[in-house]
Amino acid sequence: MALHLSLLLLLLLLLVYRISAGKVGYVSVQTGGSITFPCSYDQYYINHVKYWCKGYRWTHCSSVVRTDHPKSTDRASISDDITQKVFTVIMTDLEPDDSNTYRCVVEINRGPDIMIQWFYLSVTPGTPELYVEQQEVTGVEGESVTVRCYYSNSGDMKWCRMGGDCVSGYSGTLHGTSVTLTRTGDANNRNALTVTMSGLKMDNTDWYCCGVGELEMPIHITVSQQTATQRTSKMTSTTQDPTPQQPSASPTAEPVQTDNTSQGAEGNMEEVHQRSVKVLLISLGMLVVVTAGILVTWKMWRRHKDNKAKDQTTNNSVDPFPEAEDDVTYSTVIPQHKTQLKGQTKSAEPDDNVVYSSLALQVTTQQRAAAQQ
Repeated sequence: MALHLSLLLLLLLLLVYRISAGKVGYVSVQTGGSITFPCSYDQYYINHVKYWCKGYRWTHCSSVVRTDHPKSTDRASISDDITQKVFTVIMTDLEPDDSNTYRCVVEINRGPDIMIQWFYLSVTPGTPELYVEQQEVTGVEGESVTVRCYYSNSGDMKWCRMGGDCVSGYSGTLHGTSVTLTRTGDANNRNALTVTMSGLKMDNTDWYCCGVGELEMPIHITVSQQTATQRTSKMTSTTQDPTPQQPSASPTAEPVQTDNTSQGAEGNMEEVHQRSVKVLLISLGMLVVVTAGILVTWKMWRRHKDNKAKDQTTNNSVDPFPEAEDDVTYSTVIPQHKTQLKGQTKSAEPDDNVVYSSLALQVTTQQRAAAQQ
C-alpha cells in the first residue's frame, strides 16, 4: 500500500512539474493584425489530440480550436506537424476583446490534460511594443539570415530556440550556428534588435523567439538547400577571396543587407552572363540564316545564268542565215545544176571582142533551138 501511495505521489509531482514547466510568453499585436503561436511537444504525444484554449484560469480554459474538431473557426485555425513535433495556431483579424491568456494543451485519455505552453496576448490599437514585419523567414544552407525585432519597451534582449537555449548579449552559438545581436535603428526612428544567424544548417529549421524584456515574438526560420547556381557562385567567390569574412559586430552593421547585396551581385552577374549567352546565340542564329539566304540566292542566280547560256546556244544552232565561215553542208544538187548552166552559157557566150548585131544574135539563137528539136 505504501508503495502505491509513493508511486501516486511521484506521478502527481511529475504532473505538477509538467504543468508548471509551461513557458509563458507575452505577445503584443496591433488591432486587425494576425499572429502565429507555436507549441512544441514531446515524442510521446505525437498521436494525441492537441487543442488551443482561452481563459485566465487553467481550470476554466475553454477550447477554441482542436486538431480533431473543429480545426478552424472564422478567425482561428490549428495544424499539427508530427515531423517537427510542433502544432501551430493562427489567429487573424484580432480585436481588443481577444486580449487574454491562451494555452497549448495536449489531451490525455483517462487522465488530466497537459499544458505545454501558455501565452498572454495583448491586442492594442496603437503600435505594439514588440513586433516583427514577418514571422516567416527563409535562409539558404551555408549562408546567413537576419531578423529585425522592433521594440519600444526596455529590458534584456535575447534570441532563443523554442524549447532550447538562448543567446543574450552580443554573440553566441545555437546548435553550432553563430548568432550575433546588435541594437540598430532605421530611417523611421524605430529601435530594432537585429539578429544574424551565420553558417546556417538544414537542422536550423525551427521556431525561434525574439525577446526584449518580458515581451516575446515567435519567428519561424526555414533553411533551404543551395541550388547548383548558388554552389557554383560560392565556389567562385571562395577561390577569388580565400580569406573568410567575419560578421561585423558594429552597432550600425546590417549583416543581412550586406549578405543579400553580395548575393544580389552574384545574381546580377549570372543574369548578365545568361543574357550575353542569349545574345550570342541569337547573333549566331541570324548569321546562319543570312548565310543560308546568300547561298540560296547565289545558287538560283547561277542556275538562271546556266539556263540563259543554254538558250543562247540553242538559238545559235538553228540560225537560218549562217555566216560564210560556218561549217555548213549544202545540198550537192543545186551546185551541180549551176555548173551545168554555167557550161552551157559559156559555150554559148560570144566572143568578148566581137560586136554582134542584135538581129543576127536573134537568128542564131533561133537556129540553135530548131537544130536541137
